[in-house]
Amino acid sequence: MPANETAPPVKKRGRRARLIVLVLVLALLSGFGYGTYWSMDNVRASFPQATGSLKVPGLTGTVEVKRDSHGIPQLYADNDDDLFRAQGFVHAQDRFWEMDVRRHMTSGRLSEMFGDGQVETDAFLRTLGWRQVAQAEYDTKLSPETKKYLQAYADGVNAYLKGKSGKDLSVEHATLKLSDDYQPEQWTPVDSVAWLKAMAWDLRGNMQDEIDRALMANKLTQAQIDELYPPYPFDRNKPIVDAGKIEGGKYAPQGSAPGSNGSGKGSGGSTATGSQASTGAQGPAAPTAPTAPTAPTAPTGLADDTTAQGATVGLRKSLTSLAATLDKVPAILGPNGSGIGSNSWVVSGQYTTTGKPLLANDPHLSPQLPSVWYQMGLHCRTVSNQCKYDVAGYTFSGMPGVVIGHNADIAWGMTNLGADVTDLYLEQVKPEGYVYDNRVVPFTTREEVIKIAGGKSKKITVRTTNNGPLISDRSDELGTVGSRAPVSSSAPDRGNGYAVALRWTALDPGKSMDAVFSLDRAKDFASFRAAARDFEVPSQNLIYADNKGTSGNIGYQAPGRIPVRGAGDGRMPAPGWDSKYAWKGGKDGNAGYIPQDEMPYDYNPARGYIVTANQAVVETGTGAGKYPYVLTTDWGYGARSQRINDLIEAKTKDNGKISTDDMRTMQMDNGSEIAALLTPMLAKIEVTDPDVRSAQKLLEGWNYTQEPDSAAAAYFNAVWRNILKLSFGDKMPKELRIEGSCMNVQEESSGPVDDLAKTVRECGARDADSAQPDGGDRWFEVVRRLVKDEKSAWWQTPAARNQPATATRDQLFARAMKDARWELTAKLGKDQSTWSWGRLHQLTLKNQTIGTGGPGFMQWLLNRGPWNLGGGEATVNATGWNASSGYGVTWVPSMRMVVNLNDLDKSRWINLTGASGHAYHDNYTDQTTMWAKGELLDWPFGKEAVDKATTETLTLKP
Repeated sequence: MPANETAPPVKKRGRRARLIVLVLVLALLSGFGYGTYWSMDNVRASFPQATGSLKVPGLTGTVEVKRDSHGIPQLYADNDDDLFRAQGFVHAQDRFWEMDVRRHMTSGRLSEMFGDGQVETDAFLRTLGWRQVAQAEYDTKLSPETKKYLQAYADGVNAYLKGKSGKDLSVEHATLKLSDDYQPEQWTPVDSVAWLKAMAWDLRGNMQDEIDRALMANKLTQAQIDELYPPYPFDRNKPIVDAGKIEGGKYAPQGSAPGSNGSGKGSGGSTATGSQASTGAQGPAAPTAPTAPTAPTAPTGLADDTTAQGATVGLRKSLTSLAATLDKVPAILGPNGSGIGSNSWVVSGQYTTTGKPLLANDPHLSPQLPSVWYQMGLHCRTVSNQCKYDVAGYTFSGMPGVVIGHNADIAWGMTNLGADVTDLYLEQVKPEGYVYDNRVVPFTTREEVIKIAGGKSKKITVRTTNNGPLISDRSDELGTVGSRAPVSSSAPDRGNGYAVALRWTALDPGKSMDAVFSLDRAKDFASFRAAARDFEVPSQNLIYADNKGTSGNIGYQAPGRIPVRGAGDGRMPAPGWDSKYAWKGGKDGNAGYIPQDEMPYDYNPARGYIVTANQAVVETGTGAGKYPYVLTTDWGYGARSQRINDLIEAKTKDNGKISTDDMRTMQMDNGSEIAALLTPMLAKIEVTDPDVRSAQKLLEGWNYTQEPDSAAAAYFNAVWRNILKLSFGDKMPKELRIEGSCMNVQEESSGPVDDLAKTVRECGARDADSAQPDGGDRWFEVVRRLVKDEKSAWWQTPAARNQPATATRDQLFARAMKDARWELTAKLGKDQSTWSWGRLHQLTLKNQTIGTGGPGFMQWLLNRGPWNLGGGEATVNATGWNASSGYGVTWVPSMRMVVNLNDLDKSRWINLTGASGHAYHDNYTDQTTMWAKGELLDWPFGKEAVDKATTETLTLKP
């Protein structure tokens, strides 16, 4: 839910020139007195006023902003409008630079701030049309109440902006003000709505897998690709929902406790009835091989089957360019892939020391500075029809409401469901339009003007088919897709060739913003489910707890707008010219998405707990207890979720009870599933080299936990990385290997492969965050299956330098152990007593934009770290790393919370960084060291607890 939150590193000279201005100013810190004063004045001028009083136009009464020692604000108002107006004001106080860059990104206007280095990114984002969709949502979908809240929030932001510019807003704004006289414009409600599109983009599902499978086909057989994408292990890793069925057009969970009422009464009805069994459902058997797109039929005079096969070849080549384009798009939450996940679980009061439910959540996202989350409480002094909210939790700066947290009655958390909500379509284009069902249909077009700081504006044309925008238009190579593909002599002129369109649920206007406010004021499971119906994108696992009755209630709902496909299963690009492959919820279809009443849920299951950690939601298929719709075939593989299940079961065995601190301890569990599988095998490898043997001894007696000070964890993870490289990485097509990874390969030729075949130098092309193999739990499952076959072809590697070729599993493992020993010697030194996992596995927090793309001196001023971390890939303490690129931390638990439904004031929380987005503010990274240690802060909620924790109070007046 990851490289950049707000903008990618900028390479062009325009932005660097603007940054040099600030460098020169801050360099005066080492010079004479006036320079020191002027520079510190710029740094501190934007720090928010936190005491006294301020007048805010539009307020009808006073609003108190009570901050604790960590700068976390709790807001108190007498009506909803004042509450959300104050939220906008306070967000802008602490995070306006973050907000300003976000809105320029979501609207494809980064070039207005950072110059011509962002034009290609802006063009791609304009083609997707996030801003247009957000505007349509605001105009046609959102409720009048939601619009009122959005306007109040925008008014609060603008009240803060009034009369401010440059250094009064942030040190980053001071830079732009000095260089280009940049002046932020007024905030609008649509700026807030568009943020949900950015969230949805980063949590979009299996689009990267779809691209990767197509690219693998250039070098691997279909059987080999299937080995690298094994089916979900339902026999070993439990899904979220045990079983269920659809009766009378409604989903009925089969694991609920006797007598529990999970009907969700009050959630509304669906106009769609019945269910449709879907082909290609994921089950224990390997998925069927994806088929190549079928060409338009011969009578059209457009193409034949040979043309379709050739187009598939051309598509594989062009997808490399698409992958490169996607790497340039700012990843708000993190690199899309196995790391985008989260943990959440809830335990019934019958199994807790408090007697009421405990709910934990920690979303795994990119390490950002400031954190993507902002902690806040929104309180009506008296809850009434005029003032409906008493809620606290994690917010997004730039958007009103609380996204994850609790109110006085319920608590909720989120993890990424991972539903397949995107498809790539191969389109046959002609000068006058695109081919669809034997006819040429005109494109829907619009012109966009990209303004460029310090340069001339550029105009682009966006073309859209009934399957979505042509994203291939934003790449020269994709623009000619199909021109290189082989075709039969009878094939007709293909005009401009094949193009690629994107069908994505988030490009249809929806009501997710309504859902945020509905969740914030939900009182029970029925109103929670009613709110979830509108949480259309991004599709999330929503987990629930309340404090009603003897031991409270727990629940789960899978919401989201998830398509019902016609032909095809979404695993490979589909032929856009054939309506059989269109979504049944598409513009020319009438069956709609999966009805919300038929989406899986659970309520008070007999087992007494619910775990969601990106594993399969439910087993799909046509048998008894199986779900008839395909949600995706690309789940996470359940390593984290099953570990959490095992920890809960172990703790509650023999009438054991779970405490709040137990929940915190579980969040910090560093156990490695792949280490438990492979370490016994590695220990049996016969090693003759004394240095490698001494490293091998580190694994003896190791308990497979990845603590920061563990030498065994450092060595094992180095071995694991080298196993992946030797077994899979060197066999990947160059399009998936990390950029700069070069090797000699046989030149592609139609001639025989013999001793005279030529070799060429081939280098990887993939960004470090998305290169394969990344070492996530999909690769755990791949290796788990392959280790049973000691002579699998995957274990075969050629000789290299002084390393002999390998033909078996143990030979490859021995080579990986040797390579790992010398890799760690180079990185950590020869003395193994100094080795530790934390020295390899470091987190550096980077201030976005300047901290990632600015001069080294500015990065030193604005960035923080490193921190030596424990945990790792696919562990509960999910400090992820990509095995193709190294050991550095690429995604993290972006926050952690444990909600105590018996006494909300005894709930605990922590953020990755701090409340402030202002460098050198006391609350810039004041929570990070505690976060790294697994500590949690007290989370006051009630008025008395908040007052006791308050250190500063600001009164906002009309």
